[in-house]
Amino acid sequence: MPKTQKIADDLFLISLDLPDTGFTDFISVWLYRGEITCLIDVGPSSAAPDLLGALRELNINRLNYILLTHLHLDHAGAVGEIADAFSQTPIVCHPAGLPHLSEPSRLWEGTKKVLGSMALAYGPIKPVAENRLLDVNRLQNEFITPIFTPGHAAHHVSFQAGKYLFVGETGGVHIPLPENRFYLRPATPPKFFLDICLQSVDALIARQPNSICYGHFGIQQDGAKMLELHRKQLLHWEGLIEDEIQNCSAEDRPDACLRRLLREDPLMAHFDQLPPDIQEREKFFMRNSISGYIGYIESKHQ
Repeated sequence: MPKTQKIADDLFLISLDLPDTGFTDFISVWLYRGEITCLIDVGPSSAAPDLLGALRELNINRLNYILLTHLHLDHAGAVGEIADAFSQTPIVCHPAGLPHLSEPSRLWEGTKKVLGSMALAYGPIKPVAENRLLDVNRLQNEFITPIFTPGHAAHHVSFQAGKYLFVGETGGVHIPLPENRFYLRPATPPKFFLDICLQSVDALIARQPNSICYGHFGIQQDGAKMLELHRKQLLHWEGLIEDEIQNCSAEDRPDACLRRLLREDPLMAHFDQLPPDIQEREKFFMRNSISGYIGYIESKHQ
């Protein structure tokens, strides 16, 4: 069942858990109910019934927009089910994503190839009629500002609504911990280009956001400070991984980098405080992020 948290009168966090171990308090769907009412991301299709149930409990009968930060299935997989339930609501995304929403078979096959059994936990994405789709470049609403933020994905878009900045995975993966502590790591899968990612983070810092809302997971105040910390982290990872891959075989690189990052990245210092199943999930995604860096670093030296 979803867990709905009222953050403020105009903001709700809907946490969509999956039956796979390690997927508790990981997927954030945001409901903004201010001057307009909109969802930011919709989670995977396997959790669509839970999301619809949460919206019913909140008495949401109408949405002005469904805003997708990007098309990875943990963020956009339920778009078909949510579009059916809110039949008048435009679905807004990057123009490169529009063909994949109307014909998602390639997206589904590619996801299975990359994530394997994890893709099955997310579930396939249903197609959405083309007349429901809105290119984010054509979004004209004074209460929503889209910000193009390629990096985690080439088609990634962040959104600012009121005092909230919804960053998808541009600000990394954030896990809140007791006593105002947190864990933060980059989300940098292949193909990754650090310079483009840094430009996107800089674009968000320039907004001087008050509150930053993560796709994974939760909210932090002083969003500009959090983004600046993440920017330093991205550069730290580059230097550390570049150093590490010069001293080990290609086969050993991912695990060697993983061990060193866990020792030396201060933003992951609380890794040992995470439950064991979440540690395993994070190690899986960290290796994916490390692979993105290794590909980027190798491309620099070709």
